[in-house]
Amino acid sequence: MANKSGKKVVVIGTGAVGISYAFAVLNQALCDELVLIDLNEKRVSAEARDLRHGVLYAQSPIKVKQGDYSDCADADIVCICAGVPQKVGETRLDLIDNNLKVYHAVVSEVMKNHFNGIFLVATNPVDVLAYATWKFSGLPAERVIGSGTILDTARLCNCLGKAFGVAPVSVDAHMIGEHGDSVIAAWSTAYIAGVPLKDALDNLGNGAERMAEIHANVRDAAYSIIEGKGATYYGIAMGLARITQAILRNQNVVLTVSALLNGKYNQEDVYIGVPAVLNSDGIARVIEKPLDEQEQAQFEKSANILRGYQEKVADYLK
Repeated sequence: MANKSGKKVVVIGTGAVGISYAFAVLNQALCDELVLIDLNEKRVSAEARDLRHGVLYAQSPIKVKQGDYSDCADADIVCICAGVPQKVGETRLDLIDNNLKVYHAVVSEVMKNHFNGIFLVATNPVDVLAYATWKFSGLPAERVIGSGTILDTARLCNCLGKAFGVAPVSVDAHMIGEHGDSVIAAWSTAYIAGVPLKDALDNLGNGAERMAEIHANVRDAAYSIIEGKGATYYGIAMGLARITQAILRNQNVVLTVSALLNGKYNQEDVYIGVPAVLNSDGIARVIEKPLDEQEQAQFEKSANILRGYQEKVADYLK
């Protein structure tokens, strides 16, 4: 603790997502100390050196280093990006067995070093692994955050921004539910410049068809990207950096993350993607969107799918 100066972020797993996140953190000067941990010490040493060579041109002279689990003791955020990535033809839920093993080992090591900050979970299936991290760590649920549907929401806003000729930031819309095949576009509460998006899409013609097409494009985006280049990492890295900014700068912004529900949306004991207020305490509160009947049914189905996979976590708690 005595050696810590300013905000500290630890990244565990320096594959494509982990190192892209570290690069975004460095570029945006989100912390004062950035620590990289990976089983492949030769690789992580090289990644740390490579990032340090760019510090001269960064907004702030962040300290970047290769570290170990002892560095988690005084970290503000530990972002876990370790695990087996999604391959062509796989769903995110197909990764659960291998990545639960990885997370059980990683979270156990972090907690041995008395970590008391905020976990940021990036590995897929992110909702289930956020639940597992909460259970494995024993930390309060508000300090275990999954990246949830932050990337799905970004994809939706990009699609809608293109359709209406506006910047994505001008679109007020969210994807909620599982970060996976059962993800839901919350059309009933989506707006652009104060106009309900359902009405705006109807005005363009074939509104229902357009909504179905946009939803499918967002839901399946990862599959096409993985087919084209093997993995997705820039978009999620930017989303993780945005969550990090909200926490470390105590911003109270609303982002669609994977959070524990205990009553909200009529759901209990499930981590799932929902809008939530993020600040230095982690998840300050979950925002309950007034879904229509169809969206509520879809959300319940998505939650039930995730709860089914969450049952696998119990095997590691015996």
